[in-house]
Amino acid sequence: MTAAQNLPFSKIRVAAGLAFLAGEMPFASDGSIPEGIAAQTRLTLARIAATLATVQLDLSDVVSVNVFLTHKEDFAEFNKVYAEHFRDPLPVRATVVSQLVAPARVEICVTAALRA
Repeated sequence: MTAAQNLPFSKIRVAAGLAFLAGEMPFASDGSIPEGIAAQTRLTLARIAATLATVQLDLSDVVSVNVFLTHKEDFAEFNKVYAEHFRDPLPVRATVVSQLVAPARVEICVTAALRA
């Protein structure tokens, strides 16, 4: 699987004052996935920020985050990188360990509030 595949879902949808983003994974521009949870988390959050920017939002507008990790032992390092990107008021968050459809260690879905 690469980031360029046409899959049957929207990358972002805006409705009811919210922006809903599809799950994002750490695909580099060449379709590769970097090694390690820290690099993958940084890239995934950068990709989310870029998608949010298409509707004039940024990570400070995120109100809810769902995280899927493939390795429970990545949780602490993931949290460290995650904390570098979000400030108070922090979004609500759920984190689960799950198998993913691509060979990545993380997938992140966010919902953001539109600005008035």
